[in-house]
Amino acid sequence: MHVMVLGAGVTGVTTAWFLQQAGFEVSLVDRQPGAGRETSFANGGQISISHPEPWANPAAPWLALRWLGREDAPLKVRPSLDPAQWRWALSFLHECLPWRTRRNTEAIAALALFSGERLRALRETTGIDYEQRAAGILHLFHTAREFAHAPMRASSLQKLGIPAEVRSREECLALEPALAGRPDAIAGGLYAPDDESGNAQRFTEALAAQLEARGALLHWNTEIRRLAVTRNRIEGAYVRDAEGRKGMLSADAVVVCLGSYSGRLLRPLGQRVPIYPVKGYSITAALAAPDRAPVVSLTDESRRIVCSRLGDRLRVAGTAELAGFDTTIRPERIEPLLEWARTHFPGAIDETQVTPWAGLRPATPGNLPLIGRGRLDNLWLNTGHGTLGWTLACGSAAALTALIEGQRPPVVFPFLD
Repeated sequence: MHVMVLGAGVTGVTTAWFLQQAGFEVSLVDRQPGAGRETSFANGGQISISHPEPWANPAAPWLALRWLGREDAPLKVRPSLDPAQWRWALSFLHECLPWRTRRNTEAIAALALFSGERLRALRETTGIDYEQRAAGILHLFHTAREFAHAPMRASSLQKLGIPAEVRSREECLALEPALAGRPDAIAGGLYAPDDESGNAQRFTEALAAQLEARGALLHWNTEIRRLAVTRNRIEGAYVRDAEGRKGMLSADAVVVCLGSYSGRLLRPLGQRVPIYPVKGYSITAALAAPDRAPVVSLTDESRRIVCSRLGDRLRVAGTAELAGFDTTIRPERIEPLLEWARTHFPGAIDETQVTPWAGLRPATPGNLPLIGRGRLDNLWLNTGHGTLGWTLACGSAAALTALIEGQRPPVVFPFLD
């Protein structure tokens, strides 16, 4: 059986990998010249199993109101006349209800734990290197008031099966000595020892290379125009290559892993997906003083900023912006990331070698990805992972493969059926 995967970000490539490992004939299609060139390109680098709580939670509406009008706010909404933006926003508010947040958190946690296991097994099988570090993630709190909630949060994570340890300021500094440059800014932390970090784009490229070496067909520079449907089945995808030549790629089944662009392809089929792009920003900076830069991956809980060491570079990422499909890099959104690095790790980065980036996270209102069967007989979805695409990629791919094989995945999650 030939399965064609549409989209070669980290979700699409891992989907193709697990399908191939299960014995399916696989092809992969993407408009870019290689794997991981869009949302996976320069994300925060975290495998953050310890962050299952979605953006949609009871505190979110009040935070959004507090940040209203601030260009440097962690969450920035740029209202438009697009009805899809308003529908998504209303659904987001519904998902902020306490019982919805609990449901979504439990589902994300279960999938994240499963995904971590699948990633470790994949790494052992393939031996690929992607600047990975299995040093955990340290969540930082900057005020005593914020830190006071750390024990309750640790307890909640532990009940979900996620190891988490409350750390004092002194313990945070011992765990990550680079924080000593600004010890007064830290009230304490929450350490998740089983979390990891790594270069998602390098991982995706390396895995795509192994796919090709094992016989998968990789169609680069190939724009997916629409799906070819006969009765209730997909026959393939109409595509156009870089030279403008048009044609159709056939398959027995199709998996849509197109992130924020999934809706555009699926809408003509009557398949509506509640995905809206949420733009995120990052900077990748060369290190001027490696001993002053952190080794442990960090999450600033106050500012919604994450930081990961990738070889001889530092990746700092954060913020969420609802601005449609705009990928413009706005200096006023990049500056807070630079200032965060300057403040926390003085002299660590070379500010003459900083690469800014912006990408579109495919977010559902409740942060639950859409995994499972579509409306047509041979249509499958694995999309809408929001801020957790890198964290959930391997688990989502393994689960979808099981579903295509007619099995029930070994994880409690509201799969599409």
